[in-house]
Amino acid sequence: MSIRRLAAPILALAGLLVPLSGLAAQDAYRTPTPDVVDILDAAPFPQAVVSPSGDWMILAHSESMPGIEDLAAPMLRLAGRRISPVTNGMHAAPPFVRFSVVDLDGGSTRDVTGAEEGLGPPLWSPAGDTFAFTRTTSEGVALWLADAQTGTARALTSPSLNGARGEPCAWMPDGGSLLCHYLVEDRGGQPVPAAIPIGPVIQESGGEAAPSWTFQDLLEDAHDEALFDYYLTSQPTLVDAATGAAQPMGDPAVYESLEPSPSGEYFLSVRTVRPYSYLVPDSRFAKEVEVLGSDGAALRTLATLPVDEGGPEHLGFRRAGLRQFSWRPGVPATLAYVEALDGGNPALDVPHRDRVLTLAAPFDGAGNELVRTEHRLGSGAFGFGYPVLWGEDRETALVYEFDWPTRRSRAWAVPASSSGARPALLWDRSTDDWYGNPGDPVMTQDGAGKPVVHMDGTSIFLAGPGGSPEGDRPFLDRLDLAAAELQRLFHSGADSYETVVGLADARAGRIVIRRETSEEPPNYHLVTTGDGERTALTSFPNPQPQLAGITKSKVYYERDDGIPLSGELYLPADYEPGTRLPVLVWAYPREFADEDGAGQVRGSAHRFTTISGASHLLLLTQGYAVLNDAAMPIVGGFTANDTYVEQLVANGKAAVDKLVELGVADRDRVGIAGHSYGAFMTANMLAHSDDFAAGIARSGAFNRSLTPFGFQYERRTFWEAPEVYFRMSAFMHAEKINEPLLLTHGVIDNNSGTFPVQSERMYHAVKGLGGTVRLVMLPHESHGYRARESVLHTVWEMFDWMRRHVKERQPRELIPE
Repeated sequence: MSIRRLAAPILALAGLLVPLSGLAAQDAYRTPTPDVVDILDAAPFPQAVVSPSGDWMILAHSESMPGIEDLAAPMLRLAGRRISPVTNGMHAAPPFVRFSVVDLDGGSTRDVTGAEEGLGPPLWSPAGDTFAFTRTTSEGVALWLADAQTGTARALTSPSLNGARGEPCAWMPDGGSLLCHYLVEDRGGQPVPAAIPIGPVIQESGGEAAPSWTFQDLLEDAHDEALFDYYLTSQPTLVDAATGAAQPMGDPAVYESLEPSPSGEYFLSVRTVRPYSYLVPDSRFAKEVEVLGSDGAALRTLATLPVDEGGPEHLGFRRAGLRQFSWRPGVPATLAYVEALDGGNPALDVPHRDRVLTLAAPFDGAGNELVRTEHRLGSGAFGFGYPVLWGEDRETALVYEFDWPTRRSRAWAVPASSSGARPALLWDRSTDDWYGNPGDPVMTQDGAGKPVVHMDGTSIFLAGPGGSPEGDRPFLDRLDLAAAELQRLFHSGADSYETVVGLADARAGRIVIRRETSEEPPNYHLVTTGDGERTALTSFPNPQPQLAGITKSKVYYERDDGIPLSGELYLPADYEPGTRLPVLVWAYPREFADEDGAGQVRGSAHRFTTISGASHLLLLTQGYAVLNDAAMPIVGGFTANDTYVEQLVANGKAAVDKLVELGVADRDRVGIAGHSYGAFMTANMLAHSDDFAAGIARSGAFNRSLTPFGFQYERRTFWEAPEVYFRMSAFMHAEKINEPLLLTHGVIDNNSGTFPVQSERMYHAVKGLGGTVRLVMLPHESHGYRARESVLHTVWEMFDWMRRHVKERQPRELIPE
């Protein structure tokens, strides 16, 4: 008998002698049943992009999941970026596999031929008759061009573009060429690390406070710096859209951005320069901001910005001094930029935090102030992230400011060219007020291809979610800025869910919507806003007929302190009313300044049920009910987390009480689950309550001492509020977790704060204290799970865990003492 054959039964027997709590191994991927696999393999509905001319609509088609071999391909993690050394593009595979084009006048659809798979986002030309996109293969990244009329596509360049910084090409204002970032010729081979270290890696602080946010994938040593330069350095090049002829422009550099002026005679260059930082991603590295001539030669240095190692943007921190340089659309060559008047520190008490300045060619002087704001400017302005949105009329500027402590936001309309004109207040509201959300301005491209607010005379158009006590009903409004009059042009039906995709003419007389109901899959329609006439543009069938018969409804209930709560209750297709089922509650806590916003209903019961990824809704195929997006408000503004645990437990108890009252669940067979901050919630719920039979926590952070300078919307540091950090950290209360806990985490999670070690240490704590716990670490996965093998395995784990610890759990009164 061979040694291998003899060893096998001995090892198997030895395995039987190992206590279950001590098992640790790398297992093979598991898969759920074929019907569930078929659901997840179905291609998602395509995304739609309406042309600026309103004549065409691109449908961008994608596949459901990449294979694990795609995620396992070589990858470099440099300064917050994930780069493929094979393609010199981003490591994540481009999202689209094919395009089709819809004629909005005739209604016909044609497939774009010539390019398939590895396709990047489509970029409409300024005229709106062609669109560009990248195609990534094993040879590299190339630029392609498609004609909307004929549906034919052709390559404009060889696979020689540098896609490491993102999309490498953008249209020039005349529409006749594109500005692309090429690989540098003759750059040589990839830098090789020194065989013997030349010395230690040293960091030093001179005593100035600089809170370190928990960024990941950062530079670690001199070799990483060399790799960063090698893969991020690009050669700007103008590519003729007709012939593909390439003309280099300017010098190779690490460009954060390079943007042509509307006139095309200047370029705004933002270069990343040394010294690099090992504490922040490259977006916060030192920058050199310059104006270049049409030949790429530097004409004027606008700013030299040091490394920004300040606090997180979502809590109001900003780079000190000047930031966010851009061209003002509609005028030949005028720059716009923002200056922090508080040094970028939201803790300072100042009358104004920011101001917007403009500077026209030849770019001399300090700039002219357009407006200054009491609160932080451009904090996710209108959902677009720009500090200022410029109107199509070349005169109007829309400015947004936000005050984090009170959640108040203001929007202003500012006359950009009228000296001394006062800004007009459009709204002053709480962002917690979902019902009062006025919507975001509808955007388009101007004749130079620049993003601008779509305008008809003095009117703009606002598309909003339409929150209401009955659920979301999206809308399109026309707001006349001169007359301050609001007109509703479109409102989603009460028994459907309809969102505005784009405008098909200048006056919004025709719009494209995406319509779905609980029974009808999403499809695109052309709507005449005057009389409501509709023309179907697509007729996609249900890609997942296995889910037919599943029902969904909004349920409403109250917390013990009177705060209204809600969730979406899903029931399996064969559900018999009155039958008590095992249930999973899926949730994600959200902070609110006051009770008014916390109790508002979000979401719609009229959305069509589709499932993608490792969705908890797949439990519906296994005989479970699911309470989805169960409200978990944490109320109290700056100090909401002082009572985080108490509020969390009250939210969970109210949800279980409602499920029992409805006759859907019995109290002993309800599980709790969530992702990221929802995973944090899950572990805390098991530690501080006995309302749930088991928990599933995906990609969570459980020890808040590892995020000591704040997390989510907690602005206090660990040293300012140690008792809050301790109380909220489920890791610190692992001895109280007496229900089974399934932990899942991507091995290379790069989300801020959710280091993989968070789940590993949580597993060690619960295991060491005698709890029932399982840890699943997914190779090559990040914060969300993408590979087909990973998704299917995660679903299998969820099914198995819920079966063993929820569905088959004995009722509490039958469990012996």
